[in-house]
Amino acid sequence: MQPKRFAPLLLRSTIAGLLATMALQANAELAPRFTDADGNLVADTPTDESQWVDPDTLVFAYTPVEDPAVYAEVWAGFLEHMEQLTGKRVQFFPVQSNAAQLEAMRAGRLHVAGFNTGSNPMAVNCSGFVPFAMMAAEDGSFGYEMEIITYPGSGIETMEDLAGRSMAFTSPTSNSGFKAPSALLTSEFSLVPDEDFTTDFSGSHDNSILGVVNRDYESAAIANSVAHRMISRGVVNEGDYQVLYTSQTFPTTGYGHVYNLHPELAEQVKEAFFTFDWEGSALQAEFANSGEAQFIPITYQEHWEVIRTIDEANGVTYDCN
Repeated sequence: MQPKRFAPLLLRSTIAGLLATMALQANAELAPRFTDADGNLVADTPTDESQWVDPDTLVFAYTPVEDPAVYAEVWAGFLEHMEQLTGKRVQFFPVQSNAAQLEAMRAGRLHVAGFNTGSNPMAVNCSGFVPFAMMAAEDGSFGYEMEIITYPGSGIETMEDLAGRSMAFTSPTSNSGFKAPSALLTSEFSLVPDEDFTTDFSGSHDNSILGVVNRDYESAAIANSVAHRMISRGVVNEGDYQVLYTSQTFPTTGYGHVYNLHPELAEQVKEAFFTFDWEGSALQAEFANSGEAQFIPITYQEHWEVIRTIDEANGVTYDCN
């Protein structure tokens, strides 16, 4: 499993510096109700079998997007495959925000999910999320880049030109939509959000991209994988915005299950991800535009190390109250 090519050097050097000055292993911050006896940073399956959940209907949620109905159709074939392997009804849950998705799993209403890159640490530590898969290309490469974009004619030609202007972030839990650009702008350009430029939260990458294209926002921090899919669907065109900066490659959405799912059911859920036939599927049609063609196994401990480092650089703590 190889990450995709690394794009421009600036944020890569930022992260390298952070890794050099911080512990490579972020401290575990699991909520007190979880245990981590094996030290892999995710919640263990309860030893008390009475705490296992084995629902008649499995609830699945994909990370929030502008139009959840589109993705209900995209995931329909995959969820049918999961139904066949688990013998359960599988329901698509169209979440409207990262907070709603996190709370649904924490409260036991969500069993299987794809959490976006930046919200994985909160999902793991506060909601008992156990990520085990990620989308990847046929050659095993994976990931996406954070981009900072503006619209043609905005007068913003360089990162330094952002001083005194405005930028849209997506949500505080988003890696490419908030955490990574905040670290970059502060450490490399001495631009502090809400001091050197004004900020808005759009709620999603789709909203940020459309906001820039429609000139509601002067600039935005986005995940380019989302932009590629929007371009492929004809929602926006390549010339509708210009890219000011492209980051290193980050892990993309992590897929997994809640920690107390019955172990046999959890294994069947994993099997559904790793045996799904992408050829001719709606998943292939949607995600091939950003390079994905399969699910590959991952671990939170290894693949989210750089994200935990960014969180530490931003002073993020996983408050589970």
